[in-house]
Amino acid sequence: MPASEFSHVCHWVFDLDHTLYPPSARLFDQIEVRMTAYVMRALGVDAAEADRLRDQYWRSHGTTLAGLMQVHGVDPAPYLHEVHDIDFSALTPDPELRAAIADLPGQKIVFTNGSAPYAQKVLAARGLDGLFDGIFGVEHADYHPKPAARAFATVFDRAGVDPARAAMFEDDPRNLAVPHQMGMRTIHVAEHPAPAPHIQHHTADLPRFLRSLRAARHH
Repeated sequence: MPASEFSHVCHWVFDLDHTLYPPSARLFDQIEVRMTAYVMRALGVDAAEADRLRDQYWRSHGTTLAGLMQVHGVDPAPYLHEVHDIDFSALTPDPELRAAIADLPGQKIVFTNGSAPYAQKVLAARGLDGLFDGIFGVEHADYHPKPAARAFATVFDRAGVDPARAAMFEDDPRNLAVPHQMGMRTIHVAEHPAPAPHIQHHTADLPRFLRSLRAARHH
């Protein structure tokens, strides 16, 4: 375990969805249904076209919302409220993950392309509330989503994160490219590795990965 590569890190940045809870919770199944309904209503299109646009904007703009804002002038606030108004009962507390994050030295923040109120509900359902020094949603990046460089720059400036002394945990490989360019340690959190020059570490077990850093620190 390359724990020595983290000895300088004192800013720990965590993505939310599929990073601080497992994909098996299937929250996105609920969110995507609500996104499609919103796009259908906002643009006056059928479900098939709404799904096509959602996928197209995710690929070209980073998120569906970013595409809706830039191409159609959609107001982000009602959209974010509606698509994240879901049932969180599939999430269960993870005391092991809480203990591992709590033990990290320095600042810990969440940075999600979702909204901060949604993130707070997810963290509460996972038993991770009160653990982070800041929770930053896409609204704190002036609605510019990851993987855009200005999204990271805006949030890190607001949070006081020094990328040269920071690590980024993220399930979407796209969202680790800019952090790597900024000098951060990059950790891909996913079941399967996605080898790329900008991904330095991979883990399918985040608590175990964090514990291994702790073990090295305490030797």
